[in-house]
Amino acid sequence: MQKIATLLLNYQTKNYSHSFFSKIDAISKEIWEDLDCENNRYFNRDFLKSIEKNHSKIQFYYQILFDENNKACAFFSFQIIDFEINNIKNNFEIFIKKVQKIVAKIPFFPSSRPLKILIVGNTFVSGEHGFYIKEHLDKKLVLKEFTKAILQFSNTQNQLKIDAILCKDFKNESLSNTSIFEKFQFKRFSVEPNLVMEINSNWKNFNDYLTALKTKFRVKAKKALQQSSALMMVEITPENCEHQLVKMTELYQKVSSNAGFNLANFNVATYKDLKRAFGENYLLQSYWIDEKMVGFLSGLITNNSLDAHFVGIDYSLNKQHAIYQRMLYDYIKIAIDKNLKIVNFGRTASEIKSSVGAIPQDLTIYFRHKKRITNRILHLFLQRVQPTAFQQKFPFKNTDTI
Repeated sequence: MQKIATLLLNYQTKNYSHSFFSKIDAISKEIWEDLDCENNRYFNRDFLKSIEKNHSKIQFYYQILFDENNKACAFFSFQIIDFEINNIKNNFEIFIKKVQKIVAKIPFFPSSRPLKILIVGNTFVSGEHGFYIKEHLDKKLVLKEFTKAILQFSNTQNQLKIDAILCKDFKNESLSNTSIFEKFQFKRFSVEPNLVMEINSNWKNFNDYLTALKTKFRVKAKKALQQSSALMMVEITPENCEHQLVKMTELYQKVSSNAGFNLANFNVATYKDLKRAFGENYLLQSYWIDEKMVGFLSGLITNNSLDAHFVGIDYSLNKQHAIYQRMLYDYIKIAIDKNLKIVNFGRTASEIKSSVGAIPQDLTIYFRHKKRITNRILHLFLQRVQPTAFQQKFPFKNTDTI
């Protein structure tokens, strides 16, 4: 049996001391009590441990900041992955090939192997889920001290062979604080927006949502509901999850292979642990036609928000049975029924998500290669990788609905 890692490393900066851990189980109960962060389920031990347990090819690390009284006051989660630049599929593929030809001539650029990227954030979920900072602290100062420590970590842990650091995904209102990264040669660029929908407090059921739509979008919704009427929904539980995992994995991979940008592949077996840990607060249901699974959806309920996670779709039946569109309406219905305030649909498929009422929320990422010249070259590349343009829809009769 592998011995659980204890404290990995300690660093001291001007205002804080920093401890790094390689396992969630190595972080003491006292530290979690000091942080008092687990009401946000993305910083819950069970959530983090479920991800860590089921992704053995990813190296997980956790950084705790302690104040002058040796009380834990901030938590950072990061992972080290192998990333192939070829995994980016979008309108700039021709440009990517040109960049690859250029960097292949640079002897120190790791063209013969994937980039080892240290990701500050959650590799599998869009949003600011990489760090928790207690409310009374100066966030910009904390991020400055964190950056010093993470750079020291990446520079001294030679066995990890880290090539670059990526900090993700920051909303516009956070940029006044996260701009501190740029003082440490991080390059800033935009990624696909988050699609977020506010649930009107006057909606008591799904019919109220339909009534709020303009005629064109209400007709479209009713057509999709009619097309998908043959779908049978089955709630996935820890007890019935096991025998569905093979098909869920197949359907997830169909969606993942169509994505324009993937940092890493998600292990669908994680759902079993998440469902066991969070019960009704982890949404997981499959869609069937006769005896065949044709889709599934997943999501986490936290802080009055339903966050859509991965879905799986049988694309050969998607158009005929409006599977994906039905999933979007089901997310909305569940949020209304549970009196939630927000549905966070995540990235991708921006146009169809905006057609059901979601609006784009810009996200920013910061990237820094350890080698200065390579960092400049990659900055030129990243400037060209812009979010995919889409035609935003405005489906509600009254703009106050949004």
